[in-house]
Amino acid sequence: MEIVPEGKNFRIVPEDELQAVADFLVRYMPESLKFHQTIQTYLNNKVWNFHFYVAKNWPEDPICLHFPGCTSTPNSQIYESVTVFCPSARADLVDLVTSESILLDLTQPLYLNFTHEAIVNRFEKRYEAHDKITGDVYACDNPPADVDTDGLPPDVELVRLQPEHMKAVHDLYPASDIECREVFEKLVAELPAYGIFVEGQLAAWMVQSYYGAMFSMQTRPEFRRKGYGIYLARRLTKEVAARGYKPFVVIRPENDASRSLYTKLGFEKRFRTVRAVLRPR
Repeated sequence: MEIVPEGKNFRIVPEDELQAVADFLVRYMPESLKFHQTIQTYLNNKVWNFHFYVAKNWPEDPICLHFPGCTSTPNSQIYESVTVFCPSARADLVDLVTSESILLDLTQPLYLNFTHEAIVNRFEKRYEAHDKITGDVYACDNPPADVDTDGLPPDVELVRLQPEHMKAVHDLYPASDIECREVFEKLVAELPAYGIFVEGQLAAWMVQSYYGAMFSMQTRPEFRRKGYGIYLARRLTKEVAARGYKPFVVIRPENDASRSLYTKLGFEKRFRTVRAVLRPR
């Protein structure tokens, strides 16, 4: 699909300007954390071919987008999904997106990856949000200095994952409808990814995502409640921080087990996000 360099309200950001955009976003931390680290991961590793846009009146209008917003959508169209950042206090800037008639087909659904709830609320003036999933962003300012695996039984190993493990990871990933298997294969080749193996069988895993966060901690049902998650989380938290990223995770409000695990490691809640399919009213 042809990449559109300029829309009605937005322009594409050349690659040599992306670092300046990321540097500007620092002033809006922690709300800009996910978008900021998406740019950093793109510049460092290019695990996916994203296209970044800013408002034509940037930075006075501090809103930015990237397409696609996730790596899998029903029609596999670049402009079918989006991730949006603007400060929650300037959520009115979302109107630039909902009137963006060149980049977007405003008659079609728009797939929105995890985005600050204030932005989603503004979208709902023009769209109906379907299949909403809420996730709270928890970030860690002081990652653990050491990673101790001495508590693992002798038949249990924590090892670096390889691309051949990704089918098993993707098959049980809860958001496999919006993230394709190919992106997991690229992530594991470029970024930290670890698994717990019990007698040679993959029991649990965790992968750093293309937005700098830690995602896909999953444990096979038969291996749950054995404490494996804390070992994975410690290891990945340390490695993500060592690579220059702020470790963060998106935790669903009802997931008490994950919230308890990460708070033990020093993660604290920063803000709430929402993932949704937006359908025009």
